[in-house]
Amino acid sequence: MPASRTAYEAVLHAARDVIKLDSALDAEMLGTALLGSVYAVADEDRELAVREFVGRFLTATVPPSTPAAATIREVFAALVPDAEGATTVGHDTATPHWAAQLGRVRPIGCYAYGDVYGDQTSYLVTFGYEDTTGGGPDHAVVVLVDHNVGCAKDVFVAARGESLLEQVRSHCALDELTWFRTEDPGRLRDEAGRHIRITDELTDLPTDGSLATDRALAVSRLALLPAVTMPPLTEPAGPKAADLVRDFRSSEEAARFGLTGRDTDQASLDFCLSLILDHAATLPGADLLRWSPTVAGLFLLDWVHRRAVLDMDDAAMLPRVVRAWSAYATRRLRLPAAAVTETMTTVEEELVPEFARLFTTGERRSPATAAVAQLLSEGVDPSDTEAIDAWLDAHRDE
Repeated sequence: MPASRTAYEAVLHAARDVIKLDSALDAEMLGTALLGSVYAVADEDRELAVREFVGRFLTATVPPSTPAAATIREVFAALVPDAEGATTVGHDTATPHWAAQLGRVRPIGCYAYGDVYGDQTSYLVTFGYEDTTGGGPDHAVVVLVDHNVGCAKDVFVAARGESLLEQVRSHCALDELTWFRTEDPGRLRDEAGRHIRITDELTDLPTDGSLATDRALAVSRLALLPAVTMPPLTEPAGPKAADLVRDFRSSEEAARFGLTGRDTDQASLDFCLSLILDHAATLPGADLLRWSPTVAGLFLLDWVHRRAVLDMDDAAMLPRVVRAWSAYATRRLRLPAAAVTETMTTVEEELVPEFARLFTTGERRSPATAAVAQLLSEGVDPSDTEAIDAWLDAHRDE
């Protein structure tokens, strides 16, 4: 059985063929993938873990034992320039000619695109090497921000960046559910970087995509963008919850879905509306009006089961309210007709039937919600501490 390698020896082994690559970009893609393994397994502060690993690696590999070792040292120093010892790593004559082009790129263009609902925004930056012969082709860094979870859900680097840009631009031009714009470099750097830092601190990383493997290269590229020079965007204050409820209750949508008649259970209607607004307040940005098939699904299939106790009247009322709110919110947001249709169809055909099933099975109730539901079903007032103590005593041996 061969002797186990140290982590640094394992990296050197994995990078043994780096000198056979054709360009700086190929080498940087290999280097970022290797550092992605460090990033993915770190227990906390993943950015720091990568930076410290590179610093220790650079110290442990002095002097480099092979041309491949010298080359991967230059790659890591270019990818993580703030690591200890990175600034002292010079160009080694034993490394390939393209090593002189590591990190020597310039931003070409900055863009943003996303869905009309506001669920996700992707930030795209194209880059080109000073010397394309040794450096490699133009390429793009893309950071996908998910506004429903408030972090960077994916990060990837793609070769042939201008080709990718044209594909994205063409797709957005043909799809009325998406938008595309040129973005200010400073704002792009700030927004993409802020959400990447949030992802760095997550206990569990998003599993789909190439976030871990491409992160080091993406971050090093984004650092080349200028700092924010424009004043921060000043978004107008959104409507207050009380104003929204008042406006909704008098809206055409509320009337259309039978929520304005004298026989409407007003207490249940108010409760269901409060749940929708409470859920919106928990999402990043706390935009009370932002609504989409995804947001409706998060609310109707997950949050409401974990956070609210519904009786039969509430369970019957909530789908009606969600249907009306979907029509109301999409109108207030001035979403295109295709978005309105998609939202209403998803709610009616997918979300409401699944909500009914989950309410019946109770499989997504949290322990606390399930306990309160049981108290109510047995006629115990959850606010009456003496009644709860008596109930607990009666069920202590069960």
